[in-house]
Amino acid sequence: MAVTSLIQRQQALQVWATAQLAACGRGNLVGDIVPVSGDASFRRYFRGFTASNSVVLVDAPPDKENSQPFIDVDRRLLAAGVRVPQVLAADLVQGFMALEDFGNDLLWPALEQHRVVANHVAALLLYQRCFDELVLIQRADTRLLPAYDDAVLLREMRLFSEWFCGGLLQRALSASEQQLLERAFAILSASARQQTQVFVHRDYHSRNLMLLRDSSIGVIDFQDAVAGPVTYDLVSLLKDCYIEWPRVHVAAWALRFAQQAQASGIMPALSDAQFLRDFDLMGAQRHIKVLGIFSRLWLRDGKSGYLKDIPLTFRYLQQVVVEQPSLVEFAGWLESVIGPLLPAALERAAAMAGQVHREKP
Repeated sequence: MAVTSLIQRQQALQVWATAQLAACGRGNLVGDIVPVSGDASFRRYFRGFTASNSVVLVDAPPDKENSQPFIDVDRRLLAAGVRVPQVLAADLVQGFMALEDFGNDLLWPALEQHRVVANHVAALLLYQRCFDELVLIQRADTRLLPAYDDAVLLREMRLFSEWFCGGLLQRALSASEQQLLERAFAILSASARQQTQVFVHRDYHSRNLMLLRDSSIGVIDFQDAVAGPVTYDLVSLLKDCYIEWPRVHVAAWALRFAQQAQASGIMPALSDAQFLRDFDLMGAQRHIKVLGIFSRLWLRDGKSGYLKDIPLTFRYLQQVVVEQPSLVEFAGWLESVIGPLLPAALERAAAMAGQVHREKP
């Protein structure tokens, strides 16, 4: 989007928010709205201030983003008792929203601080609050939600073939390699589908969870919710692409949640081994997808910030598949063919990103 257009949309958002906030009794905006952040989509976020409060304003261009799912899922999660921001006003024609302001305190910095000093007890206390919120999410109404079915699971994993292998690594896959991948993808999809199906946030990790002033966990970025596997959001949280914990703690924390979910009637009792296998295979599906998405964000959208998170994501994938007899061929291919290509590919991308940054006006 051209710079002039971005400025014009920001100005239009300010005019719209001024009228909407006054109409819903939130008071008048004081001063100009200020940028807060963007994300992996075309949405942009701003903060507006009134005499007594602040609000988050969203610019989601309607030709690129559909905000109706966000509004629908927000209402559903609020009804389930989940701490999500209230939608104060929305204009789907212009692509504007005004939301309750959750502040700036993401969960990630607090977890990272505990990780640096290996304070696993303090980390678990934070994760337990996330588990409590996740139980509420998984109990939410799944009627009319899109199904996380074979078609979606496989489409997501094929991003790995196109954008990670073919794009980032510049590796043209042979027919036999494509067949190998499709066999692995089918195994992972089947594992996901046989799990208990619940309400899935679909991006439940430390950069989409907020530490609120009342010590509760605020949940954002939930517009892509689906009805899908019970382990999906848990693996997004505990095998977060932005933070890594020792595997022994991840397994213990995953089983802790499993006990809570079983006690809440969300899922039937499973052996620890079966639950961890489901959890790990779900993680493999997610990390295959994410490797494709991170690569696409750079190659298609020019967003280089996710390149640094690819090594951890790839490591998560390797750790799982090497331990699964049904994926031994896939694991060997990752280790012998794909892994050696990754360092040079990331160096190329980093150099190009630096060049692009220098050339920007």
